[in-house]
Amino acid sequence: MRKRSVSQAPAECSSVLRERCVLPSDTFLEKGSANLDKLKDLCNEGKEHPSTLFQLYTQAVLDITYFEENQLVDEDFPEESALQKLKELISILSEPEDLVRECSIKEPIDLLGAELLECLYWRKGALLYMYCHTAKERSEWLQENVATFKKCLNDGVQYLMKMLSVRCPLQLDEDISLQDKDTARLLSEGIFSDTHLLAMMYSGEMCYWGLKHCGAVEGKQESLESIDPVSDSDLDSRSQSISLDFQETGRNMLTKYVAVCEGPLKGQGWNTTTAKQMLHYFVKSHS
Repeated sequence: MRKRSVSQAPAECSSVLRERCVLPSDTFLEKGSANLDKLKDLCNEGKEHPSTLFQLYTQAVLDITYFEENQLVDEDFPEESALQKLKELISILSEPEDLVRECSIKEPIDLLGAELLECLYWRKGALLYMYCHTAKERSEWLQENVATFKKCLNDGVQYLMKMLSVRCPLQLDEDISLQDKDTARLLSEGIFSDTHLLAMMYSGEMCYWGLKHCGAVEGKQESLESIDPVSDSDLDSRSQSISLDFQETGRNMLTKYVAVCEGPLKGQGWNTTTAKQMLHYFVKSHS
């Protein structure tokens, strides 16, 4: 692999990304294009810190792909083309992290920051969640593509788990005041936003679909080379080679989700009915 210059890598890749801005006018495309223009100017000046350049490029990636993701959702993930489009979008969303690695920076968080790195993982995981939510209703397709469906679920859950592991949970101490107790509990569970909580629910739900629809398919990972979305740029590159235990992972995620929603977030509008039903299914399937 060619080693890239840390100050030029984002600019070198932005020309390919800019080609996607010729799509119909949209606020997110315009924001992405504006960030690419700013990135080009800063690279030409050669004065900006590399982290600023990488973050501008990453924000452009997020904006431009968001438009295309919305198109896929609006079109209900066309059966004949959705998988290829997923591969393309996930590849683009993986590019910022891959670029950091190519520049010999060990930890992507050092240049991208926690929030952008979380967003990249979230967008990939949520995209696969939405696709699987649609695909599971196509009974004929599902019957013929169970291993592909399982691979999508496996990758999606792992992206969401990576999103949840970017930041370390807050270590509680005895000095936390009573009024901060609920917030401290959330932070100690690694829940820094509504999106973190939603990632738990999505993960649990995808594991439920996996157990329900793919229970008879074990160890088949070969069918989705077209998605193969995660590379050695992961926080833990070993995780992608391991097929998840949907029962254990789903139970752990949903147990934590329910505990938080009925604990520090009680009365805040988070519904646990569906999560409890899925937890019951996990317990029943294990017995």
